[in-house]
Amino acid sequence: MRTVAYNCPYCGKSMEVDVYDVVHAREEPELRERVLSGDLFRISCPHCKHDFMVQYPLVYIDQDHRFVCWLSEQDAGTAMQEYARPLDRQGYVLRRCPTLRELVEKIQILEDGADDVMVELAKYDCFIEFVTNKKGKAEEVTSVEYQRTENEVMKINVRTDDKGMSFLIPISLLREEMEQNSARYAVDNTTFPVVNEQWMVSLFQNSSTKN
Repeated sequence: MRTVAYNCPYCGKSMEVDVYDVVHAREEPELRERVLSGDLFRISCPHCKHDFMVQYPLVYIDQDHRFVCWLSEQDAGTAMQEYARPLDRQGYVLRRCPTLRELVEKIQILEDGADDVMVELAKYDCFIEFVTNKKGKAEEVTSVEYQRTENEVMKINVRTDDKGMSFLIPISLLREEMEQNSARYAVDNTTFPVVNEQWMVSLFQNSSTKN
């Protein structure tokens, strides 16, 4: 933990804020909980008493589930790629999460032992099915969320403002779909790749362009 100066977005006054560069899930379970709840990024101004969120870069390390998630809006530079290489050789999954929401979901996915590329494919397929079957319009969808994986079945929720729909997808079907075009879903682990909804959509858009 380190202390940095920060100006309140409400009153503009300067204050000191405690930030974390790294969180170790195994050694710091209370910090893990604060990451998942968002409290680690919630600040209260001592002057005007307003609460607000500050998203700052954070490296989240889970040795038990062997993954490292990097919360950052910036692509990995040389230093982060050098940091990634030995972890990649040790079999760690390495991901960059541009937003806190994505970080929280990614932690759940990887703690479940799920393949996050497969999860994003499942979310994409569920969105397409939701729209194609006229359950709602594409512009009405507010979120497509991973829920859990158990007994070789993945649960995905598609939500709009006033309703939601759950999908249960056998892992075997997703695995078969990925194996049909394995090159499409390949990622370079050492670059701390972003594997999210936008990334998955771009894969299909690029494929359509080439065809």
